[in-house]
Amino acid sequence: MSPPPDGVSPAVAAIEALLTASVGTRTAIGRIERLHHPWVLRAHAVEAPGLPGTVIVKCLRPEGYGLRSAEELARCEHAALTFIADDLRLGLAPRLYAASPDSRLLVMEDLHPRTELAGQLRRDGLTPVLDDELTAFARSAGELAAASVGRAALFGVRRTALGTGAGQLDDWEHAHIGLWRNGLAGAAAFGVPLPAAAERDLAAAVAELADPGPFLALTNGDTEAHNFLTGPGGRGRLTDFEGAGFRHALTAAACFSVPGPNWLGVSGAGQVAAFRRALARTVPEAEDDQRFGFGLTAASMVWVMMRADRLGTLDARRPGDDSRTQMVALLESGARTAEAYRALPHLAGWCWSTAALLRRRWPDSDIDAAAIAPYTWRER
Repeated sequence: MSPPPDGVSPAVAAIEALLTASVGTRTAIGRIERLHHPWVLRAHAVEAPGLPGTVIVKCLRPEGYGLRSAEELARCEHAALTFIADDLRLGLAPRLYAASPDSRLLVMEDLHPRTELAGQLRRDGLTPVLDDELTAFARSAGELAAASVGRAALFGVRRTALGTGAGQLDDWEHAHIGLWRNGLAGAAAFGVPLPAAAERDLAAAVAELADPGPFLALTNGDTEAHNFLTGPGGRGRLTDFEGAGFRHALTAAACFSVPGPNWLGVSGAGQVAAFRRALARTVPEAEDDQRFGFGLTAASMVWVMMRADRLGTLDARRPGDDSRTQMVALLESGARTAEAYRALPHLAGWCWSTAALLRRRWPDSDIDAAAIAPYTWRER
């Protein structure tokens, strides 16, 4: 039976027709199960020769996010899954079984019983087993980048064929770049404007990401642990390619050096090394400490500046809010990354001084960051 109408879910008949046309034999769906978003469903088949018993159905979102409309998000995922499977011949992402001509309906491999790595980390903390899974995650992201280097034009052809306009193919202007301006303004409004030397460092970081050179590669646009599914007996898979595009490969490694939205801290030296080894198979520049280090620092610092837009919001929150502690940890981890690679020293100095000011202004955040276990969940 179909799920209740919600403005997102397709009729079962539409899914059956799409799969029947794709596999060439009649396909029948017994029931539909809603998952974590109303536009992501699990379809249970009762008659599906050549297909597994369940498939994932992804529908058009009610609205877009970031720099892409809902339609462009769907087209991009369609293009990315096809590109990864057919052009790169990699088994790193779900297999796409069928897609409507307008990409509004995608039917793909159900990766169950694999589960989100982020959920496992939240539940168990950073165990040795999950540290290995994080390394597998980093290696997979590096392998995707390595395999895709030099093939941006082919991915562009796939996106254009699905209806993406030429003006929408400039993936460097995605969240890792465009939103740093809001952070710069937010820092000034909060009373911690960047000194001129730190602004020059930030400009150099932005320029690095905007012109990746040999590091131009495919990323899914949101390389975080909730987009890696892992489980016993099978290799992990990268998921969620709505934001996929060709951009600086090291934007996909920054999550291992500075915490993403979910975490108070990370501990990713081993993961960064795994990503780097995988990338270096086709990008020899990744073996150059200076070039790799500058790229990773640039990606990490631009992420820090994106999050700096939240300074005023966090200042209004109650004492003890985890987001305050996370902001301090984020600034300090960005500074440590810069110091480790001897890059962007003035921007690192601004991070240290701003973190010190926050510790004074928010006494609840003045704690020993080293005592926070890596991948401690940020309570919202």
